[in-house]
Amino acid sequence: MNQPKKISLVFSVFNEKETLPALIHRVNQIIATLPFHFELIFIDDGSIDGSDQVIRGFSGHATPNVKIRLFSLSRNFGHEAAMIAGIDHASGDAVICMDADLQHPPEMIPEMIARFGEGNHIVTMIRSKNEGVSKRSAWFSRLFYRLINKTSAIRLQENASDFFLISQQVADILRNDFRERKRFLRGIIQTIGFPAVSLTYTAPARAAGKSKYSLFKLTTLSLNAITSFSKAPLYLGVWFGFFFALLSVILSLYSLWIYFFGVTPPSGYTTIILFLSISFSILFFLVGIIGIYVGYLFDEQKKRPIYIIKKTDSSENNPTTQI
Repeated sequence: MNQPKKISLVFSVFNEKETLPALIHRVNQIIATLPFHFELIFIDDGSIDGSDQVIRGFSGHATPNVKIRLFSLSRNFGHEAAMIAGIDHASGDAVICMDADLQHPPEMIPEMIARFGEGNHIVTMIRSKNEGVSKRSAWFSRLFYRLINKTSAIRLQENASDFFLISQQVADILRNDFRERKRFLRGIIQTIGFPAVSLTYTAPARAAGKSKYSLFKLTTLSLNAITSFSKAPLYLGVWFGFFFALLSVILSLYSLWIYFFGVTPPSGYTTIILFLSISFSILFFLVGIIGIYVGYLFDEQKKRPIYIIKKTDSSENNPTTQI
């Protein structure tokens, strides 16, 4: 693969006013040493703390080799939608997605570009250590990857992050062919194919502010990932059906044995109540799983925009929607 001429850096921003000045300072220090043209694409995902104003103030950092672009979404569409918005509007030979909270160290950018120049279309970044999370969160992260790798035919890299590089060819595939409303982008790029390589990095603690991912949002992201890559939960009904069919046969044989050969026939009240309670609990659990999949199908069928651009600093001043 030839050396790239232009690199697009995509930053998803949601209430990161405090970290943005340090981010642009460190990024400028890095890219000033690299012989490429850069475009810095900031996707303001409905921030309410004035992050967009801070980004507009970065226009003074623009040079002939560095172009700064801001796309403000009409509301908060979520981190995944913001990354897709950035990829859709990136024009570089390679696209690097990263967060604006400085937990994705800009110092890794030169090595990522070097791996791209070696012929890799995808460079995934694996966290070797995350200094900004608790042991409990790290344990849940490991549990999530083990669960999805057990239930999916495709094995995902553990501790992969939303910090990655993709070629323009891979970006075109994401723009045209992977337009799910519920998506797990760090997983999708691992399923596309093409030459790929992984690098490890240490994620520092947040420089300011707090994580935007609550327990509810992390659970939702996990459900999106599992249902996007695996149909195994739908097969739980079959396995539970086999189990309860076997249990019913055993209980029937036991009841008949007691009836014909036992001294006192069992009343059966406790057994029946427990059996019905467990059966209906599992039944409603399985109905809930089916409901999640049906809900995702419903969202896809409506074909509503993944994101809506309210304002942009480029010549494209009209509001834009993307599906």
